[in-house]
Formats: sequence, C-alpha cells, structure tokens
Amino acid sequence: MKASLIVPVYNLAAGNKVRFCLEALLAQDLPEPYEIIAVDDCSPDDSFQILKEFEARFPGKLMALQNEKHAMQGAAKNLGLSHAKGEWIGFIDGDDWVSQDYLSALISLGEAEEADIVGCDLQLTHEQSFALGQQIKSNDPSQAGELDHAKYASLILDSGSLCTKLYRRHIIFDYDNRFPEGIFYEDNAISNSWFLRAKRFSYLPRPLYYYYQHNTSTVHTITKERCENRMEAARLMLSEAERFGYFEEYKAELEASFATLFYVNTLFSYVRGVKHPEAGFVKAMGEEMLRTFPEFRRNPYYLKRTNEEERRLIDMQLASTGSFLLYDRLLQTWRSFRKRFLT
Repeated sequence: MKASLIVPVYNLAAGNKVRFCLEALLAQDLPEPYEIIAVDDCSPDDSFQILKEFEARFPGKLMALQNEKHAMQGAAKNLGLSHAKGEWIGFIDGDDWVSQDYLSALISLGEAEEADIVGCDLQLTHEQSFALGQQIKSNDPSQAGELDHAKYASLILDSGSLCTKLYRRHIIFDYDNRFPEGIFYEDNAISNSWFLRAKRFSYLPRPLYYYYQHNTSTVHTITKERCENRMEAARLMLSEAERFGYFEEYKAELEASFATLFYVNTLFSYVRGVKHPEAGFVKAMGEEMLRTFPEFRRNPYYLKRTNEEERRLIDMQLASTGSFLLYDRLLQTWRSFRKRFLT
C-alpha cells in the first residue's frame, strides 16, 4: 500500500462537507494503491452513516471506523493509525479537501529526494470548489533538504500545518507516542518530535491542500475550554521534548514556541474572544508561564515575533491582571468606536 490518508470526522454531514472531502480523496491520480481511513468521533449527526455508505461503494479503498466514545481528533487519528498500512501517512481534516495530484505530486517529490517528510502549501477557501484562493505558505524553502541543527530549530518555530505533510511510515510507527486524546490542538503536541526524527524534508511550494473556512470550524470558536486545550497541548509539547531528549539543545526555540502557544496567542484570543473573561484564569496563565520559563521575555525569538504593544500588554498582565483586563477592554472599545464612526 503506497499511502494511507486518515480522515477524522465529527458532525460534518451538513453542507456536503464530508462527502466533498471523501470524493476529492477518492479521485487521486496516484497510480499505486492507496487507502482512506475515515474515523467518526461519535458524531450526533449522520456522519458515520455517510462513511459507511462510502465504504460500501468503495470496498478495499475506503474504511469507515468509529471511536468508542467522543474523544476528539487525536483519538480518531490514533484509531486510524492502528489500521494504516501505507508507506506514506497523511492526515486530512474531514471538512477540507486536496487537489487531484496531492498524493502523486508529494510522493513523487519525496521519493525522488529520499525524504522522510514531504509537504506543500495550502489555500483558504470559502466555497467547495477547486478554484484557487488565498494561498498560505506552510513552510519555507530554506527549511527543506538535509536537516541540520539550524533547520530543526526553524521547524520547531515554524513547522507548518501537519495536514499539508506526508510522513514516511517509520517516522510514526518506530515510536510509541501518539496524538493526545480529548483535546483540540493535538498536532502541536507531537509535530516537533516527528520532525526531529526526519533526516530530510522535501517541500513543494504549491497549494495542494484546501482549508475550508466556515462558521463551525474549530478555529472560529473561542471558549475557555479550547484555550485550556491549547495550553495543555503546549505542556505536552515540552514533555515530548524532554522524553525524546531534545529539550536542552532546542530550549530557546521551545521556550518561544511555548510562549506563543500557551500564553501569547491564548491570552489575547481568550480576553478578546469570550464574553466575560475570568481574571483568575488569566492570572493563573501568566503565573504558569513564569514558572515554566521565568526569563521568556528576554528570548530573542519572543522579542522578534511579538510587537511593542503586545509586549507592553504582557508586561502589564504579569504585573497586574486587573489593570491589564481593564486597559485592554478600554483599548478594544476605543478601536471599535474609531473604526465604526471615525473612518
């Protein structure tokens, strides 16, 4: 089996979402055999029935599985991995899709360059079509090739989307770590470990992956629970680095990645995305950040990747959560007023 594509599915029957995804995957022009493993996470809608329908129509090519209980995408991916037979392994979100030559183009490049991981770019789309939209670079050409310390460091800081990658089987199956279950942002927890196992990374700067933008998408919903999930994924990212022995060598990069994932992005998305942010939650977030990396504000990557206003607000939050919340609320109110009435 040349490739296995694992598709986690949850509540995607409406709007033709999962059907469009599966049809695109079944239309791949790869000449060698490949398989699609679609895993339903106990959806309350008809998603699993749709998967079973496709399995009946395409026996031997599409397998429909279902988690024993709702445990989010990590559990669905892990179940899919337990059945995967492919030389190359990929993950496609059940509401996204890929171009017809996604597999053939990536595998051809990866095998020609003897890569362990191969990736492409993605594009944002608001409609179910193959029309070209806004292209997003998943990686940079400077990260590709034979991997050394500098490239590993760069990939820890900017690994790009896991969904735009294909992985040689040994990168995953020669080790016993799998996706964390029961949380969102599961990719962030393990993607560094997968890259640190690779000897060579190939990159095709073409947007072969279509990232569907719709109101029910995970990234468009901000809740305290999802912020907590992102924080837990950051903790697990550090645990992975400790477990596989690369924490000290890449401490600066991991510190910056943790600061971004656990604290900076979570802080601002939480206080600006939920209706009534809890001061205790914000305070605890800052306190844990300082316990984990007391000097993170001196990290050169942090200084480069945050702007002056963000750094000022972060300093304020670490000094006084109440002052930070009041100031940021006033700041956002003023900006909303200015945008509405003065521009």
